[in-house]
Order: sequence, then structure tokens, then C-alpha cells
Amino acid sequence: MTPSPRLDVEVGGIRLKNPVILAAGTFGYGAEYAAPAGAARLGAVVAKSITPFPRPGNPPPRVAEMPAGMLNSVGLENPGLEGFLRDELPRLARLGPPVLASIAGETVRDYLYLARGLDAAPGLAGMEVNVSCPNLARGRIPFGSQPRPLFRVVEAVRSATRLPVWVKLSPNVTSIVPLARAAKEAGADALCLINTLTGLAIDIERRRPALGAVFGGLSGPAIKPVALRMVWEVAEALDLPLVGMGGIMDARDALEFVMAGATAVAVGTATFVNPRAAVEVLDGIVRYLKAWGLESVSELVGAAHPGAADRRPRRGAREPRGLEPAEEGDGG
Repeated sequence: MTPSPRLDVEVGGIRLKNPVILAAGTFGYGAEYAAPAGAARLGAVVAKSITPFPRPGNPPPRVAEMPAGMLNSVGLENPGLEGFLRDELPRLARLGPPVLASIAGETVRDYLYLARGLDAAPGLAGMEVNVSCPNLARGRIPFGSQPRPLFRVVEAVRSATRLPVWVKLSPNVTSIVPLARAAKEAGADALCLINTLTGLAIDIERRRPALGAVFGGLSGPAIKPVALRMVWEVAEALDLPLVGMGGIMDARDALEFVMAGATAVAVGTATFVNPRAAVEVLDGIVRYLKAWGLESVSELVGAAHPGAADRRPRRGAREPRGLEPAEEGDGG
């Protein structure tokens, strides 16, 4: 009997049983999506970003559907650090997979406060430093667009916690590599890329912006080529685990990110269309590995890069006819 392929990966000090993660901001705090999303089967869960104190978020409308994705301008509505620790983290910790808190702020002191407050939180595996939210009421968080401010934030978080630190980078920059390098030099254990692209939609009936805060973050299939390019560039430039995200709707999308250099992938906007998208991505990855006779998903990390080891199928392997969803259970 052929053994099942290995799915476990290590990302920045956190061991995941498989490389599929539920992305921050699209899963909430687990209450709504946990069961239908099959969260218990996945590699990790990243909670919705929190700030030091509760935020009401941006004025409505907050979401606008686009031809190949969506614009959102939620504005980091959240219960704050105290509410997250008291009400949300205990429920998330019961899901099973490692849980990461996503932290966001407007000053270095905000990030330092959050990192210290979360450092000893029971049930928390690590934190994702969100320096790239494009839809705050006051505008874009500045730390994600310049290497020096980014370095200061990551350095502060790193000094305040023993937990693994992942940094979520912004695509709204001229070049992603200097930002990635700054985060690594400041002590990041892994990088997550990308966050949403800043966009605008106009309601021509009202002759006003479609979103209450005017600008929003574009996510979904429209941004996948940009995200893939940035993962590729960072993988070429740095030796650091990457979590790829941006427009992953199915297993084929996820595998593209892995071959571009991502050790793991995060599924976000797809869950709004199909709450089971993440587990279907996982099952599709398993079918691909079996069909090509691969022993581990790690064999595919960076496989598309020049000079990568030969990834052609082994003798007797067959090309998959499709990666469409099958019955539950393929992905462990």
C-alpha cells in the first residue's frame, strides 16, 4: 500500500500538520465559520486583527463586489486586546490547529503593547504583525510602505515576545523585497504576502464612492498574479519561510503559490463564496501529490524557480485530470 504523502510543514517556528491556513480578517474569531470551514482539519487559523483597544470600524457600506473579487473597508473593527483574550481566544484555542493573533496599530507603542499582552496568552501559537491594512479610517498604516518604520515595528514586537512572529506585508509598494528584507533583519520568523491592494469603486447611481470610507482593500482572484509575483521575488531574494495568499480559490491556485516559493498558503476571500474552500484546497493538494507520486508537499516549495531540483513525475505517476473537490477526508 502506497503511504500517504506528508503534509506537515514548519513555518517560522510553528509546526503545521498541513500547509493550508485560514487567513486573518476572513474567518472572524471562529464562531461563524469554524464548523462549515472544517477548521479542525487545517494547518492553522489566523484570527481577525486586533488593536490595543476596541474599534468600531469604518462607516458602511463596507463591502463592494468586484468582477473578480471584492473591495472591503471594514476598518479593523475588533474587541481590543482585553476582549480578544477574554472572549475570543479561548474559543479559537478549542478548534485544534495552532492559532495566531493578528495585531495592528498606529504607533510602535501600539504594537509593543499588543505583543507584551499576548506573549503569555494560553492557547496562542504565534502572532501575525499586520502592517499592511489599507482601509483604516485615517488611511493606510504607514509601517508597511517604508523599510525603516517597518524595521522598528518588527524589532519592537520581537523584543516583547517569545512567540513566533510572522509579518504580513503590503503590496502597495514600489518594491516588496526591501520591505521583506527589513522585516527579516528585525527578527521576523516568517513573512505573509500579500495583503489587499488599495482600490476604489464608484456607485454611478448615487455618484458617490461605493464604500463609506471611499477606498478599500481589493482581494480575490484579481490580485493573484500580483501576489504570485511578490512571493516569487521574495523567495528569490531571501531565505525565510513564506505564507502565500491573495486570490487562492482552489488547489491549483494554492499549488502555484507553493511552486513560487511559499511553504504554506492562506485562504481568505474564497470562504465568502464557499465556506469549505480551505478544506477543498487541502484535499486537492493531497490528490495532486498522490497523482504525481510525491512523498511530501515540501518537495514542491519553490519548484518553479530556475535551478530548482527536477520535479518531474516519477515513473508510473499520472497527470491529475483535475483538482476539483472529492469526498471529505482526503486531507487528513
